Amino acid sequence: SLHYLECLLPVTLESLRQCLQCCCYLSRRLNQLSSHDPLWKRHCKKYWLISEEEKSQRNQSWKAIFISTYSDLGRYIRYYATLKKAWDDLEKYLGQRCPRMIGSLKESVREEDLDAVEAQIGCKLPDDYRCSFRIHNGQKLVVPGLMGSMALSNHYRSEDLLDIDTAAGGFQQRLGLKQCLPLTFCIHTGLSQYMALESVEGRNKYEIFYQCPDQMARNPSAIDMFITGTSYLEWFTSYVNKVVTGGYPIIRDQIFRYVHDKECVATTGDITVSVSTSFLPELSSVHPPHYFFTYRIRIEMSKDALPEKACQLDSRYWRITNAKGAVEEVQGPGVVGEFPIISPGRVYEYTSCTTFSTTSGYMEGYYTFHCLYYKDKFFNVTIPRFHMVCPTFKVSTARMVSGDAVVLI
Repeated sequence: SLHYLECLLPVTLESLRQCLQCCCYLSRRLNQLSSHDPLWKRHCKKYWLISEEEKSQRNQSWKAIFISTYSDLGRYIRYYATLKKAWDDLEKYLGQRCPRMIGSLKESVREEDLDAVEAQIGCKLPDDYRCSFRIHNGQKLVVPGLMGSMALSNHYRSEDLLDIDTAAGGFQQRLGLKQCLPLTFCIHTGLSQYMALESVEGRNKYEIFYQCPDQMARNPSAIDMFITGTSYLEWFTSYVNKVVTGGYPIIRDQIFRYVHDKECVATTGDITVSVSTSFLPELSSVHPPHYFFTYRIRIEMSKDALPEKACQLDSRYWRITNAKGAVEEVQGPGVVGEFPIISPGRVYEYTSCTTFSTTSGYMEGYYTFHCLYYKDKFFNVTIPRFHMVCPTFKVSTARMVSGDAVVLI
């Protein structure tokens, strides 16, 4: 047996030498590949959105840029490209349409600033939230707010995206909003959207919502919630997408959160009527059931219409139906106290509101016009049916008297 092993030893040593030689070659090849700059270029563009222009300004290799960026932002590699693109798209869009809003954005924060906030509030911040603030630290408390506005004759809301220090100062530990961090704030109404940092009081971790006090409960901690997002990433990027694709209109240098259904358009002769709607959580409640909606109507006469088609609105008729099928009919002179004249190419827009005792409903109707050239000629213009639906909400666990699950509507 010893003789047999002695015979095998040269073969084993030779095999080992060959393996080591292959490993050395492989190691050299991997080292060559890891230093091949075009490979790092692809990763720099994919994960950090580094452009050729930025690369030239930094005067570094793609490999050096990737490594230095990863050392700073590596924990956010899953989120950074998506959030950076959202911020870049938003800045570009606003720069063209409402540039004064750009001036309210704050510079990014450092990792140690975010760590300090976590120590201050005693909760961990989600990485997607942290990543966003490494790009922009929210905005100043100004008007208009970055997160959208809404205006009625006697009500105005404009939500700012809070910077990290202001958000930390508003961190909640009271019952009903325990371990919730404000994301937005309206200086006119005090309205905020909150993010739950823990799964307590019936909320999912990182869920985003508007608070809605239960006005029928004796317990002040009974707070219902209108849900606006399941995570910061989803909440912020979906909002930005609606803005930059024109889903939310820019009116008087502000983002108005009206939603327009492209099918909600009706044309009668030369006049087209279209409708956009919005839900107002700050004027709504779950208990008692009171859901407040505003709608914006656009009335436009074709620019190709003949001059003698000019007309004036005399009255309106509405048929309002709630989710239970109950119908209310409303008829009256003009719209919001006005009797607009519509002529070729002219547009008239106005805003009004309605409430439902159910979570949804719809409206439809018509306007009655008279011709300016033939004053005895009257005709009706169709208002398309438009639906209004409140967002998903959760009922406060403080209202629950049994072990039932949180109610989702």
